[in-house]
Amino acid sequence: MGAGLLKLVFVMVVVVGLSTGGKGMVEGQVHHHVVGDDRGWDPSSDLLSWSSARTFRVGDNIWFAYSAAHENVVELHNIEEYKSCHVKNPIRMYTDGLNKVSLKEEGVRYFASGNPESCKKGLKLHVEVQPQPQPQPREKNETQTLRSGSIMAAGPTPSASAHASGLPFILFIGLLLCYVSL
Repeated sequence: MGAGLLKLVFVMVVVVGLSTGGKGMVEGQVHHHVVGDDRGWDPSSDLLSWSSARTFRVGDNIWFAYSAAHENVVELHNIEEYKSCHVKNPIRMYTDGLNKVSLKEEGVRYFASGNPESCKKGLKLHVEVQPQPQPQPREKNETQTLRSGSIMAAGPTPSASAHASGLPFILFIGLLLCYVSL
């Protein structure tokens, strides 16, 4: 992997990690998964271990970062194509070196290297997309109606910082655009 691409992958991992506070999925928030972490989509990545440590949910995004001169990513139709590394008739082919894939619905998605030899050496990923967790019921004491019919006021509302959860992602996109324009 070239030094420039390695630098880009590192920046992506740091920014995405900071934007999530180093934690996994937070209820109701989009999570950005950089495939292979700092190694990216590379034959030296242990993608099986990487994916087993994550939960992919509807609304999340997965990012593939790789050297477009040496690799690409294909999305396959089914488990048979995935297991046999039959990459000749993919659903989609990604060739830009940096690709975002939105996980819009529940189910299993299959990705592999477009190079059958790399695929057979383990450069492939299956993603089981789970539904978003159901929101927790609000506590009764948040707003209560008293027997007399009067209403108690709800507790304090979240601060503006609670609404700034999209800011790190905007920062990530800004840094990415600056880096690409160099």
